[in-house]
Amino acid sequence: MSEAPQGAPIKTPGQLIAAVVAAFAIPIVVIWLLAYHVNETVRTGAGTDLLADAAVAKRIAPVAQVTVNDANAPRAFKTGEEVFKAVCATCHAAGLAGSPKFGDNAAWAPRIAQGYDALLHSALQGKNAMPPRGGATPDAYSDYEIARAVVYMANAGGAKFAEPSAPPAQGPGATATAQAASGAPAQSADAAAQAAAQQAATAMASLNAPSAPAAASPPATATASADAAQAGKALYQQVCQACHAAGVLNAPKFGNKADWAPRLKEPMDKIYDYALHGKGAMPPKGGSTASDADVKAAVDYMVNAAK
Repeated sequence: MSEAPQGAPIKTPGQLIAAVVAAFAIPIVVIWLLAYHVNETVRTGAGTDLLADAAVAKRIAPVAQVTVNDANAPRAFKTGEEVFKAVCATCHAAGLAGSPKFGDNAAWAPRIAQGYDALLHSALQGKNAMPPRGGATPDAYSDYEIARAVVYMANAGGAKFAEPSAPPAQGPGATATAQAASGAPAQSADAAAQAAAQQAATAMASLNAPSAPAAASPPATATASADAAQAGKALYQQVCQACHAAGVLNAPKFGNKADWAPRLKEPMDKIYDYALHGKGAMPPKGGSTASDADVKAAVDYMVNAAK
């Protein structure tokens, strides 16, 4: 049985033209469909703001930002709650690492019993797993702001500590700020110039006038001694009191002559050396960064109280 002869699929000129057109049109349609599908993933619908100037600027903004603060501007201190949320809440909000949980009166009771000064000392110098200042730097949060956070947490745990006193304003803008706070009018530039001219004229007149016997002034030594005593008392209250007020870790108790008697048998230079370089459980300078002069003044303050 013989097979039937097979004819060519394209038999007419019209079929040839159709085949040629299809050979070009079909690949073009397929490519267009693929391109449309890929582009569909980044297309935006009507009313979108993804391509708005603000949205684009936010997406291409650098990660790091530089903030320049005016060193002469008065510092705006953070509240105790703000410092707590920024620094202390990491541990104290949940009571991590043995820290007293915020608002837990039972956990805070033994800490509050130690007194405000002891709590502030622990916050500034660190205690157990808590780093000094909760890991913050003095540039980020001042001692005053840390103190406000201590009062905020302690009062939430049942204490009734008073708000710490704000430090005196510093810097060129401090005077204007103080005047604005007190309601006093600021001195104008013309008034300041007139006052300066008047002072200069007074000074010239005093130079031309016959000299008069100078009034007796207090000795400089007495003034310096008073300043050192104040610095020693302040450092004791801020640092030394944490141990010496109650005789913690065998520290000689403040004002206890029996505790201090064997220490006072040694030369004062030796006692100064113990305070500056540490002895027993006491770290150098009590763990503070005070100057040598202030540490010696604090030693003198404690020694004088024990005599």
